[in-house]
Amino acid sequence: MISISSVIHLTKVLDVRHITYMSNSVVVVTGAGRGLGEAIALEVARQGSSVVLAGRSIEPLESVKSSIEMQGGRALVRVTDVTDSDSVAALFEDAENAFGRIDVLVNNAGIANRVNLVDLGEAEWDRIFDTNVRGMFLCSREAGRRFAIAGSGRAVNVASVFGLLGRPGYSAYCASKGAVINFTRSVAAEWARFGAQMNAVAPGYFATDINAELRADDAAMAKVMRRIPAYRMGTPDELANVVAYLALTAPDFLTGQTIAVDGGEASV
Repeated sequence: MISISSVIHLTKVLDVRHITYMSNSVVVVTGAGRGLGEAIALEVARQGSSVVLAGRSIEPLESVKSSIEMQGGRALVRVTDVTDSDSVAALFEDAENAFGRIDVLVNNAGIANRVNLVDLGEAEWDRIFDTNVRGMFLCSREAGRRFAIAGSGRAVNVASVFGLLGRPGYSAYCASKGAVINFTRSVAAEWARFGAQMNAVAPGYFATDINAELRADDAAMAKVMRRIPAYRMGTPDELANVVAYLALTAPDFLTGQTIAVDGGEASV
Protein backbone atom coordinates (compact mmCIF):
# COMPACT_ATOMS: atom_id res chain seq x y z
CA MET A 1 0.00 0.00 0.00
CA ILE A 2 1.26 3.50 -0.89
CA SER A 3 1.38 5.86 2.08
CA ILE A 4 -0.14 9.32 2.08
CA SER A 5 3.32 10.84 2.43
CA SER A 6 4.50 8.93 -0.65
CA VAL A 7 1.54 10.20 -2.66
CA ILE A 8 2.24 13.76 -1.58
CA HIS A 9 5.91 13.37 -2.51
CA LEU A 10 5.04 11.90 -5.90
CA THR A 11 2.59 14.71 -6.56
CA LYS A 12 5.25 17.29 -5.80
CA VAL A 13 7.70 15.55 -8.14
CA LEU A 14 5.16 15.44 -10.95
CA ASP A 15 4.18 19.07 -10.39
CA VAL A 16 7.82 20.18 -10.64
CA ARG A 17 8.34 18.12 -13.80
CA HIS A 18 5.19 19.54 -15.35
CA ILE A 19 6.11 23.13 -14.56
CA THR A 20 9.58 22.59 -16.00
CA TYR A 21 8.06 21.16 -19.18
CA MET A 22 5.81 24.18 -19.50
CA SER A 23 8.43 26.83 -18.94
CA ASN A 24 11.55 25.43 -20.59
CA SER A 25 10.32 23.60 -23.68
CA VAL A 26 12.03 23.79 -27.06
CA VAL A 27 9.35 24.09 -29.73
CA VAL A 28 9.77 23.73 -33.50
CA VAL A 29 7.07 25.56 -35.46
CA THR A 30 6.85 25.13 -39.24
CA GLY A 31 5.22 27.80 -41.36
CA ALA A 32 6.08 30.23 -38.57
CA GLY A 33 6.56 33.38 -40.63
CA ARG A 34 3.01 34.66 -40.79
CA GLY A 35 -0.63 34.10 -39.96
CA LEU A 36 -1.49 31.29 -37.58
CA GLY A 37 2.09 30.01 -37.44
CA GLU A 38 3.33 33.39 -36.30
CA ALA A 39 0.63 33.59 -33.62
CA ILE A 40 1.49 30.11 -32.36
CA ALA A 41 5.21 30.88 -32.21
CA LEU A 42 4.60 34.12 -30.30
CA GLU A 43 2.28 32.40 -27.81
CA VAL A 44 4.55 29.47 -26.95
CA ALA A 45 7.43 31.95 -26.59
CA ARG A 46 5.29 34.07 -24.27
CA GLN A 47 4.78 30.99 -22.13
CA GLY A 48 8.53 30.54 -21.74
CA SER A 49 9.50 28.22 -24.59
CA SER A 50 12.51 28.57 -26.86
CA VAL A 51 11.18 28.56 -30.43
CA VAL A 52 12.67 27.28 -33.67
CA LEU A 53 11.05 29.21 -36.52
CA ALA A 54 10.93 27.28 -39.79
CA GLY A 55 9.62 28.45 -43.15
CA ARG A 56 10.52 29.09 -46.76
CA SER A 57 11.27 32.84 -46.56
CA ILE A 58 13.79 34.32 -44.17
CA GLU A 59 12.39 37.88 -43.91
CA PRO A 60 9.10 37.06 -42.15
CA LEU A 61 10.86 34.55 -39.90
CA GLU A 62 13.39 37.17 -38.83
CA SER A 63 10.52 39.55 -38.08
CA VAL A 64 8.87 36.98 -35.79
CA LYS A 65 12.23 36.30 -34.13
CA SER A 66 12.65 40.01 -33.41
CA SER A 67 9.19 40.13 -31.81
CA ILE A 68 10.03 37.16 -29.59
CA GLU A 69 13.39 38.59 -28.54
CA MET A 70 11.85 41.97 -27.77
CA GLN A 71 9.69 40.15 -25.21
CA GLY A 72 12.74 38.48 -23.67
CA GLY A 73 12.36 35.15 -25.43
CA ARG A 74 14.75 32.99 -27.43
CA ALA A 75 14.28 32.04 -31.08
CA LEU A 76 16.22 30.41 -33.90
CA VAL A 77 15.43 30.98 -37.58
CA ARG A 78 15.93 28.22 -40.13
CA VAL A 79 14.84 28.45 -43.76
CA THR A 80 13.30 25.04 -44.42
CA ASP A 81 11.55 23.19 -47.23
CA VAL A 82 9.38 20.72 -45.34
CA THR A 83 8.92 18.63 -48.49
CA ASP A 84 12.65 17.90 -48.65
CA SER A 85 14.00 15.26 -46.25
CA ASP A 86 17.53 16.72 -46.17
CA SER A 87 16.20 20.19 -45.36
CA VAL A 88 14.02 18.79 -42.57
CA ALA A 89 16.90 16.76 -41.13
CA ALA A 90 19.08 19.89 -41.10
CA LEU A 91 16.33 21.82 -39.31
CA PHE A 92 16.20 19.33 -36.44
CA GLU A 93 19.98 19.01 -36.21
CA ASP A 94 20.37 22.79 -36.03
CA ALA A 95 17.63 23.02 -33.40
CA GLU A 96 19.36 20.40 -31.23
CA ASN A 97 22.73 22.09 -31.65
CA ALA A 98 21.25 25.42 -30.59
CA PHE A 99 19.05 24.34 -27.67
CA GLY A 100 20.23 20.86 -26.73
CA ARG A 101 16.96 19.04 -27.37
CA ILE A 102 13.51 19.25 -28.98
CA ASP A 103 10.39 18.87 -26.86
CA VAL A 104 7.56 19.89 -29.16
CA LEU A 105 6.81 19.96 -32.88
CA VAL A 106 4.02 22.08 -34.34
CA ASN A 107 3.28 21.02 -37.92
CA ASN A 108 1.71 24.21 -39.23
CA ALA A 109 3.13 24.53 -42.77
CA GLY A 110 0.32 24.18 -45.29
CA ILE A 111 -1.08 25.46 -48.56
CA ALA A 112 -4.51 25.56 -50.20
CA ASN A 113 -5.94 26.35 -53.61
CA ARG A 114 -9.49 26.45 -54.92
CA VAL A 115 -9.74 24.39 -58.12
CA ASN A 116 -12.69 22.26 -59.23
CA LEU A 117 -11.76 18.59 -59.56
CA VAL A 118 -12.30 18.44 -63.34
CA ASP A 119 -9.79 21.26 -63.74
CA LEU A 120 -7.31 20.07 -61.10
CA GLY A 121 -3.92 19.17 -62.53
CA GLU A 122 -1.77 16.40 -61.16
CA ALA A 123 1.05 18.81 -60.37
CA GLU A 124 -1.24 20.96 -58.24
CA TRP A 125 -2.63 17.91 -56.41
CA ASP A 126 0.94 16.81 -55.68
CA ARG A 127 1.98 20.30 -54.59
CA ILE A 128 -0.76 20.43 -51.96
CA PHE A 129 -0.13 16.92 -50.68
CA ASP A 130 3.64 17.41 -50.66
CA THR A 131 3.39 20.33 -48.24
CA ASN A 132 0.35 19.36 -46.18
CA VAL A 133 1.03 15.63 -45.81
CA ARG A 134 4.58 14.78 -46.86
CA GLY A 135 5.94 17.76 -44.93
CA MET A 136 4.08 16.69 -41.80
CA PHE A 137 5.35 13.13 -42.23
CA LEU A 138 9.00 14.15 -42.65
CA CYS A 139 8.96 16.52 -39.67
CA SER A 140 7.09 14.06 -37.46
CA ARG A 141 9.49 11.28 -38.32
CA GLU A 142 12.49 13.39 -37.29
CA ALA A 143 10.74 14.47 -34.08
CA GLY A 144 9.50 10.96 -33.29
CA ARG A 145 12.95 9.44 -33.49
CA ARG A 146 14.11 11.91 -30.85
CA PHE A 147 11.00 11.55 -28.70
CA ALA A 148 11.43 7.76 -28.64
CA ILE A 149 14.92 8.14 -27.20
CA ALA A 150 13.83 10.80 -24.71
CA GLY A 151 10.68 8.93 -23.65
CA SER A 152 8.63 12.10 -24.01
CA GLY A 153 7.60 14.74 -26.53
CA ARG A 154 4.58 16.30 -28.14
CA ALA A 155 3.43 17.14 -31.65
CA VAL A 156 0.48 19.29 -32.67
CA ASN A 157 -0.69 19.10 -36.28
CA VAL A 158 -2.65 21.96 -37.80
CA ALA A 159 -5.39 20.30 -39.84
CA SER A 160 -8.52 22.21 -40.91
CA VAL A 161 -12.26 22.14 -40.54
CA PHE A 162 -12.10 21.32 -44.26
CA GLY A 163 -10.64 17.98 -43.21
CA LEU A 164 -13.90 17.29 -41.39
CA LEU A 165 -16.26 18.77 -43.97
CA GLY A 166 -16.49 18.68 -47.76
CA ARG A 167 -16.19 21.99 -49.60
CA PRO A 168 -16.60 22.38 -53.38
CA GLY A 169 -13.42 23.41 -55.14
CA TYR A 170 -11.15 22.13 -52.40
CA SER A 171 -10.95 18.40 -53.06
CA ALA A 172 -7.14 18.26 -52.77
CA TYR A 173 -7.04 20.45 -49.68
CA CYS A 174 -9.91 18.60 -47.95
CA ALA A 175 -8.29 15.25 -48.72
CA SER A 176 -4.90 16.40 -47.45
CA LYS A 177 -6.31 17.74 -44.18
CA GLY A 178 -8.36 14.57 -43.71
CA ALA A 179 -5.06 12.73 -44.03
CA VAL A 180 -3.58 14.95 -41.31
CA ILE A 181 -6.37 13.93 -38.93
CA ASN A 182 -5.98 10.19 -39.52
CA PHE A 183 -2.19 10.45 -39.45
CA THR A 184 -2.58 12.03 -36.00
CA ARG A 185 -4.69 9.13 -34.75
CA SER A 186 -2.29 6.48 -36.02
CA VAL A 187 0.93 8.09 -34.84
CA ALA A 188 -0.55 8.90 -31.42
CA ALA A 189 -1.17 5.18 -30.92
CA GLU A 190 2.46 4.40 -31.86
CA TRP A 191 4.01 7.14 -29.74
CA ALA A 192 1.95 6.35 -26.64
CA ARG A 193 4.13 3.28 -26.18
CA PHE A 194 7.16 5.44 -25.41
CA GLY A 195 5.47 8.36 -23.66
CA ALA A 196 4.97 10.92 -26.44
CA GLN A 197 1.72 12.51 -27.60
CA MET A 198 0.32 13.76 -30.91
CA ASN A 199 -2.87 15.79 -31.30
CA ALA A 200 -4.33 18.05 -33.96
CA VAL A 201 -6.37 21.21 -34.25
CA ALA A 202 -8.86 21.84 -37.02
CA PRO A 203 -9.18 25.61 -37.45
CA GLY A 204 -12.09 27.15 -39.26
CA TYR A 205 -11.98 30.68 -40.63
CA PHE A 206 -9.45 32.94 -38.92
CA ALA A 207 -8.76 36.57 -39.75
CA THR A 208 -5.22 36.61 -41.19
CA ASP A 209 -3.45 38.28 -44.08
CA ILE A 210 -4.15 35.18 -46.18
CA ASN A 211 -7.89 35.91 -46.34
CA ALA A 212 -7.72 39.72 -46.36
CA GLU A 213 -9.25 39.81 -49.83
CA LEU A 214 -12.17 37.63 -48.72
CA ARG A 215 -12.81 39.82 -45.68
CA ALA A 216 -12.93 42.89 -47.91
CA ASP A 217 -15.74 41.36 -49.99
CA ASP A 218 -19.03 41.92 -48.13
CA ALA A 219 -20.99 39.44 -50.23
CA ALA A 220 -18.40 36.69 -49.86
CA MET A 221 -18.11 37.31 -46.13
CA ALA A 222 -21.89 37.11 -45.68
CA LYS A 223 -21.85 33.72 -47.39
CA VAL A 224 -19.08 32.47 -45.08
CA MET A 225 -20.75 33.85 -41.95
CA ARG A 226 -23.95 31.92 -42.68
CA ARG A 227 -21.99 28.69 -42.14
CA ILE A 228 -20.52 29.71 -38.77
CA PRO A 229 -22.83 29.64 -35.73
CA ALA A 230 -20.58 32.12 -33.91
CA TYR A 231 -21.10 34.44 -36.89
CA ARG A 232 -17.53 35.70 -36.95
CA MET A 233 -14.02 34.66 -37.86
CA GLY A 234 -11.63 33.64 -35.14
CA THR A 235 -8.60 35.65 -34.12
CA PRO A 236 -5.16 34.00 -34.45
CA ASP A 237 -4.54 34.20 -30.70
CA GLU A 238 -7.61 32.02 -30.09
CA LEU A 239 -6.07 29.16 -32.06
CA ALA A 240 -2.60 29.84 -30.65
CA ASN A 241 -3.95 29.40 -27.12
CA VAL A 242 -5.34 25.96 -27.95
CA VAL A 243 -2.14 24.85 -29.68
CA ALA A 244 -0.05 26.08 -26.74
CA TYR A 245 -2.27 24.13 -24.36
CA LEU A 246 -1.81 20.90 -26.32
CA ALA A 247 1.91 21.55 -26.72
CA LEU A 248 2.77 22.60 -23.19
CA THR A 249 0.17 22.02 -20.51
CA ALA A 250 -2.32 19.34 -21.55
CA PRO A 251 -2.24 16.06 -19.61
CA ASP A 252 -0.18 13.26 -21.13
CA PHE A 253 -3.34 11.14 -21.29
CA LEU A 254 -4.72 13.43 -24.01
CA THR A 255 -3.50 12.07 -27.34
CA GLY A 256 -4.79 11.18 -30.80
CA GLN A 257 -7.48 13.86 -30.72
CA THR A 258 -8.49 16.58 -33.17
CA ILE A 259 -9.98 19.72 -31.66
CA ALA A 260 -12.10 21.85 -34.00
CA VAL A 261 -11.60 25.54 -33.33
CA ASP A 262 -14.17 26.85 -35.76
CA GLY A 263 -16.97 28.81 -34.10
CA GLY A 264 -19.19 25.73 -34.37
CA GLU A 265 -18.91 25.33 -38.16
CA ALA A 266 -18.26 21.57 -38.00
CA SER A 267 -21.21 21.09 -35.63
CA VAL A 268 -23.96 22.08 -38.06
